Amino acid sequence: MPVVKFPYGKDFLSLDIPESRFAGVMESHMHEYKPAGTPDELVRTAMANPIGTPTLAVMAEGKKKVVIICSDHTRPVPSKVIIPPMLEEIRKGSPDADITLLVATGCHRETTKEELINKFGEDIVANEKIVVHDCDDTDNLVYIGKLPSGGDLIVNKLAVEADLLVAEGFIEPHFFAGFSGGRKSILPGIASRKTVVYNHNGKFIDDPHSRTGIVDGNPIHNDMLYAARAAHLAYIVNVINDSNKTPIYAVAGDVDLAHRVGREFLSSQCQVPANMSDIVISTNGGYPLDQNIYQSVKGMTAAEATVKEGGVIIMLSKCNDGHGGKVFYETFRDEKNLQRMMDTFIATPPTETIIDQWQSQIFARLLMRATVVFVSDAPDDMVSDLHMVPAHSMEEALAKADEILAAKGIKDGSILSIPDGVSVMVV
Repeated sequence: MPVVKFPYGKDFLSLDIPESRFAGVMESHMHEYKPAGTPDELVRTAMANPIGTPTLAVMAEGKKKVVIICSDHTRPVPSKVIIPPMLEEIRKGSPDADITLLVATGCHRETTKEELINKFGEDIVANEKIVVHDCDDTDNLVYIGKLPSGGDLIVNKLAVEADLLVAEGFIEPHFFAGFSGGRKSILPGIASRKTVVYNHNGKFIDDPHSRTGIVDGNPIHNDMLYAARAAHLAYIVNVINDSNKTPIYAVAGDVDLAHRVGREFLSSQCQVPANMSDIVISTNGGYPLDQNIYQSVKGMTAAEATVKEGGVIIMLSKCNDGHGGKVFYETFRDEKNLQRMMDTFIATPPTETIIDQWQSQIFARLLMRATVVFVSDAPDDMVSDLHMVPAHSMEEALAKADEILAAKGIKDGSILSIPDGVSVMVV
């Protein structure tokens, strides 16, 4: 009987799956990939061989105000590995540069001091200037033009005023931008709420090109790349992590050219063929991406792509932060008709897009395809309000999934396992 382990918070949950029902384990090949060095060596080698730009030290020469855009607490970016060599290179080129680490929260909550220390280490938090982006702080936001889609491009003033703007990040499959990393440091990273919600509008989310692993023809990606250029994001250092959140590959250089190389490598490692199954078990890869239900939608989309119509998705996500989005939660709590909800999303003009609408739209889409049994530490009533079936163990979740399928005349349905739903691209 196969035993499959699934990341859950900072631990794991396991399930014995009957051989007769086992449809396989869907994983990327990154756990088989042998990196060319340690994480520090990978980053430094990438920085020594930038793609499409000079080295960061050369770019920093003569620059007085330098801003490094950093990912926030919701992203497993190894800032302790990336930021020190970036600081070294900048100071090598401009010893007296005024450097600010700008934490790209997008529309997320503010990163706490404890989370900053966990992310950067005590030395950097104590000795470097760190500013946490606030998408609603109009006094520190500035308009810099129109996006290709017509939306206003409004970003953090610190970035606009910088003599040199650079960013760290990581590249993984993204469920509507195609891939994370690169241009996303600007939009949504340091953009205003108005800009973010316009870019994430209902028609764009509904566009078939706005899917995992797709950038060609993706209207969301197009806006994001334009925003990065308009904000003069000059240089990036992005890594690709394995399932243990350890970097196995790194790129540095131009925001588009370096990102292309990174996503080509990622695609070569994590594309997996669909294996349509009655029950699909997925996760958000554990901590830090499974801290709330809102973020957990990402891991569910991998299951959505390979679960049979009318099947069951078992999603494992610790959710110690609860729902993760007030409007997201209230949308599902207050509207029980998913089709009516979806019609409203698509009909909403971009300028009237509400916060978290994009996540709600994708979530509604997958709920219309399959029932979700949700294993978490979140309160049962919260899970139920979000149109899911609460469970507290793998065994309970499977029993409930079987009960749901039995009501449809399906007995002993096939079970497919996706231990890390955000690390695979189902094709």
